[in-house]
Amino acid sequence: MLESLKGKVVLVTGSARRVGRGIALGFAREGANLVIHHSSSDEEAEQTAADARALGVDALIVKGDHAHYSSIARNFEQTMAHYGRINVLVNSASIFKQTDLLDIPPDEWNAVMDINLRAPFWCTQHAGRIMREAGIAGSIINIADTSGLRPWAARPHHSISKAGLIMLTEVTAAALAPHQIRANCLVLGPVLPTTGQSETSWRKTEARLPLKRSGDPDDAARAAVFLATNDYITGAVLRVDGGEWLTDASESS
Repeated sequence: MLESLKGKVVLVTGSARRVGRGIALGFAREGANLVIHHSSSDEEAEQTAADARALGVDALIVKGDHAHYSSIARNFEQTMAHYGRINVLVNSASIFKQTDLLDIPPDEWNAVMDINLRAPFWCTQHAGRIMREAGIAGSIINIADTSGLRPWAARPHHSISKAGLIMLTEVTAAALAPHQIRANCLVLGPVLPTTGQSETSWRKTEARLPLKRSGDPDDAARAAVFLATNDYITGAVLRVDGGEWLTDASESS
């Protein structure tokens, strides 16, 4: 059974720009009210909120560095003060570092784990408690990529963090199922060039995909809406990757 998102409250971390923005606006198009989280993208957050409001929904902007638990707690307090509930949490905020395994310093390791894995755990805990106490049959969606399913030697800490995020999804699904709270994971392929990636490099990325083309944030948004609205799916790992999973792992970076 598909449930309408109209009037529901959807919190998307890292949603001022890039994929998070696309996912947030995908929910807005379905009539959901948004919580737009960012850490430093003030202008982009305001634009995303304006675009959401133009679709006829409400949008709250919350700002916080989710490497710190106190910022996460404050953002959830702000959300509850404004809306009084959360129906869907999308853990989209992420950082994407490339350093050789033997050269990763402790601060870089911690930064990747803080944003890519610890923050989704703490956000899941906050949202799960809110949903459980309100009797909300909620949905939690984590955003990973193919590196979480097989190793990317060029981005070892990223790969490890995303593998942990997939396991967090499955553990959450099992733990919260008695409360009718579902957890699923989207494994995204190339939908946007990485920051600083040249057009030539991006074309090579597209060429190695079986479909010979990249996706875009709307592909991620449609998949997230699907997982949020189908109330019989939990613990799923859904690949939205243009067939990237089928390619040689050594080509990924």
